[in-house]
Formats: sequence, C-alpha cells, structure tokens
Amino acid sequence: MKKAIGIISIVLFCLIGFQSCAAGLGNALSSNGEISGTAGIMLAFCMLIGGIIALVSKNSKGLIITSIVFYVIGGLIGIANIGTFKDLQIWSILSFIFAVLLIFNIIKNKELYNNK
Repeated sequence: MKKAIGIISIVLFCLIGFQSCAAGLGNALSSNGEISGTAGIMLAFCMLIGGIIALVSKNSKGLIITSIVFYVIGGLIGIANIGTFKDLQIWSILSFIFAVLLIFNIIKNKELYNNK
C-alpha cells in the first residue's frame, strides 16, 4: 500500500502543480487577492515529499510518520486556502486520506515495526 500511495502522490504532484500554476495565473490576472494557486503548489510539494518518503521507507516507522506529517501539513495548507477554484479541496482531502491509510498501515504492521 505504501508503494501505491507513493507512486500516486508523485503522479498527482505533476497534475496538481500544473493546475495550481493555472489557478495562480488566473488569480493574478483577476487581481482577486486569493492565494489558492500558491497553496496548491505547496500542497503538491508536500504530496511529492510524502510520496517519496513513503516509497523509500522499508520497515522504518519513523519515515512513515514523517510521510504522514507531510500529508497532513499539505492537507491543512490546502483546506485553509480554498478560493474560487474548488479543486484544491479535493486534493486536500485526498492528502488526508493518504495520511489515514499510512496510519492504518502502521497499525496493521505493528509487529513488523516494533521488532526494529
């Protein structure tokens, strides 16, 4: 499950990054004062970092917790800065879902992580 979350996060980084650049450009052209484009870029980078860390964490509980923290931080940044473009809400919720799935992974494999 960690590998799937990591790969999906890396692919979504590209999609969220391009989408947020377009949203930031739209915000700048309309001069509406929103920062949802910048928040989307920050969410995308948090998902990228969380995904890479999830991929490289073999049996390390600390790395998985670090990945969870990045997903939660990215989700909070996204939820706090939803503007005109509501797609940021979807990506933020997905980031929280990835964090919860990794928490379930730690709970499910508790014996594996306690032996290290």
